[in-house]
Amino acid sequence: MLNIDHLISVADEYGRAAEVEEKTVSSRVFGDGKKLTAMRSGSDITVGRYNEALIWFSTNWPDGAAWPHDVPRPANAESAA
Repeated sequence: MLNIDHLISVADEYGRAAEVEEKTVSSRVFGDGKKLTAMRSGSDITVGRYNEALIWFSTNWPDGAAWPHDVPRPANAESAA
């Protein structure tokens, strides 16, 4: 089952690979520099927003970076929508 921890794991790996801070990742994905921090503290998001975030990460994933093995990756934005 997918959950917020999976999304945070993807965000963490993206931040490492892209060499950017969490607030930058959060701004890029959610348009809100504090959203990932809020999610770490127990805040929730809708299923639609969760799916949109995974699609964003998959589409914008840094070349050569490994996607977290325990999180299914959308094949591409069209097939995941």
